[in-house]
Amino acid sequence: MNLYEHLKAHLHGKVVILGIGNTLRGDDAAGSLLAQRLHGKVPYTVYDAGTSPENYLGKIIRDKPDNIVIIDAADFAGKPGEFDLAEDIETTNLFSTHDASIALTINYLKNNLKVDIITLIVQPGSLKFGTDLTPSVAKTLEDLEKWFRESA
Repeated sequence: MNLYEHLKAHLHGKVVILGIGNTLRGDDAAGSLLAQRLHGKVPYTVYDAGTSPENYLGKIIRDKPDNIVIIDAADFAGKPGEFDLAEDIETTNLFSTHDASIALTINYLKNNLKVDIITLIVQPGSLKFGTDLTPSVAKTLEDLEKWFRESA
């Protein structure tokens, strides 16, 4: 099963997409930007949590989703713009500017909901403060946006 098929398997029932990222740090904005692009264009509940996913826990719990897709930039030693899926982020060695929040967020949601959670991680090229997306991450976000819209 390829990555897109695996991701599609998590887009059934009531779905929440949670984009995480810092729009001031280059490619770290990936999750937030993709959430912004998908909001209102897919039949899922979409939240752009920025750097504070913990602020959305109450909303997500009230939504009672069947599946949650978290989107974030994280270093998994891939090529810039490459993406992967992680189902157990607590045991995955990733470098993210907010990875502690992700693990805490996932643990809290799993303790309060019967839900499947998958994390779509995008390999950043640059996390430098005050920069724009690198071309490879920008292209990946375009491709993912198109795929989500067509798969909905």
